[in-house]
Amino acid sequence: MTTSIKIDFVSDVSCPWCVIGLRGLQQALANLGPEVQADIHFQPFELNPAMVAEGQDMGEHIAEKYGSSPEQMAQSREMIRARGAELGFTFDMQQRGRIYNTFDAHRLLHWAGLEGRQQPLKEALFKAYFTDGQDPSSHAVLLRLVKEVGLDVVAGAQILATDAYGADVRELEQFYQGQGISSVPAIIINDRHLISGGQAPEVFEQALRQIIASN
Repeated sequence: MTTSIKIDFVSDVSCPWCVIGLRGLQQALANLGPEVQADIHFQPFELNPAMVAEGQDMGEHIAEKYGSSPEQMAQSREMIRARGAELGFTFDMQQRGRIYNTFDAHRLLHWAGLEGRQQPLKEALFKAYFTDGQDPSSHAVLLRLVKEVGLDVVAGAQILATDAYGADVRELEQFYQGQGISSVPAIIINDRHLISGGQAPEVFEQALRQIIASN
């Protein structure tokens, strides 16, 4: 028997642990196979909503925001790189030197959800930033990814040229913040069960099995 579940994956494009969490969740779902049919919706969260257009140096940003030393930053980068590699994702730390504003990326993700192409765009954004070191606030980068995942480039350009879906994104961000979400990834199952952080596949699998059993 197959159990259908709704998954709201609250995350930001510039969050490495969101990549790890998504990959872990996907592996857990693959392990469960036909036991579960998951309907995944990517919900917006901005780690740095006030980030300036030109972005900020990564080391400078992390030191200011978290007070991390260079040694702590290097340790964290290696942990993220290794976790990504275990899950088949390449974090190229040499490529990614800046933090950028992600609001326009979230607007396009909202639109992609309406067009049934949200997950491919989300994964393309993760790769562009974390593997290829590209700027996810750049309209040229965003439109290239729109084309890559089979969305209409003209429609995408029109969205970026206006404030389309901006109010929708802000409303969703405020909703999840109002629900107590202050860090990401936050994975909400069936509007009731919360799994926080970039968990390992086995943690997701165990949690999903418990949720399925309790339904």
